[in-house]
Amino acid sequence: MSSFGDPSFTLQISSPGIQYPYSYSAIARGWGWLFFRQLALPVITAIKLGFPVPARKRRGRPGTAHLGSAGYQAPPPPCLWDNAPEDLRVDGRGCEDYRCVEVETDVVSNTSGSARVKLGHTDILVGVKAEMGTPKLEKPNEGYLEFFVDCSANATPQFEGRGGDDLGTEIANTLYRIFNNKSSVDLKTLCISPREHCWVLYVDVLLLECGGNLFDAISIAVKAALFNTSIPRVRVLEDEEGSKDIELSDDPYDCIRLSVENVPCIVTLCKIGYRHVVDATLQEEACSLASLLVSVTSKGVVTCMRKVGKGSLDPESIFEMMETGKRVGKVLHASLQSVLHKEESLGPKRQKVGFLG
Repeated sequence: MSSFGDPSFTLQISSPGIQYPYSYSAIARGWGWLFFRQLALPVITAIKLGFPVPARKRRGRPGTAHLGSAGYQAPPPPCLWDNAPEDLRVDGRGCEDYRCVEVETDVVSNTSGSARVKLGHTDILVGVKAEMGTPKLEKPNEGYLEFFVDCSANATPQFEGRGGDDLGTEIANTLYRIFNNKSSVDLKTLCISPREHCWVLYVDVLLLECGGNLFDAISIAVKAALFNTSIPRVRVLEDEEGSKDIELSDDPYDCIRLSVENVPCIVTLCKIGYRHVVDATLQEEACSLASLLVSVTSKGVVTCMRKVGKGSLDPESIFEMMETGKRVGKVLHASLQSVLHKEESLGPKRQKVGFLG
């Protein structure tokens, strides 16, 4: 290695075999310019202008916070939520107000029941198909429901390829948890003969457009589709030899209708700042770090609860959100039930009916 007095020397770092040639004259010029820029230039400028040299402040990247003597200073809350203390949102709604919900039943001809729900810019289509199957071993005298959720690529670019598979599985699992309750749907009415035959309801959910608050819209559409479902009445005939024969009624009015009075709906409450809102838009969901999904019946009974998001919720907030979910859920059920009965009374002249939750 050359000495520092040589015209050039080699600076060797910790990794052996890697050497970087530097010119000591270049290094001297660099240190000289740094000294002039950091110390001499401010002093000369201050002397010319006639004011004392201010202390140099440490500057960081825009939008970052530093840990100083005052501790961590969080960035200011987004302007989207500036009106929260007045219970006023950007679109004029209150914290517990839903957007207009449009419900239309019997929209798909080749299904046992169907419904389409539009909630803001969220568009959901649900079809129910009744098929014969074999009861499960653990529940030999009951039928069951199967859920499938398809996230259309037209709904949002995020669903292209396999982007919507994870969300579809998450929604299907949530629906299984909600309907894994004896009080939601009377599954014994779906049994034809114990341990042999039963009705299996395949509930297909199609996401046509995503504009926020997916879980609430899907639960409303599923309840409306189940309300519209008609299952043919079946008679089991047994001959002298003991063999059984199944006979389906040809009369389209001779059918079984499911009771959806106890079918719950999901109320999603998004925590934004110190407040929580229902029926959040995409912009409000982007401002929320944690949400609580509350499954509520028409009587205000919570059957299932699930937290989503990376943020945390303290026990006091969870209790307040549950109470809000029960209160809002009862109003939502009453409005939906009124719309469904109105749709049924229209008969073949069904049309889109809107209501505010």
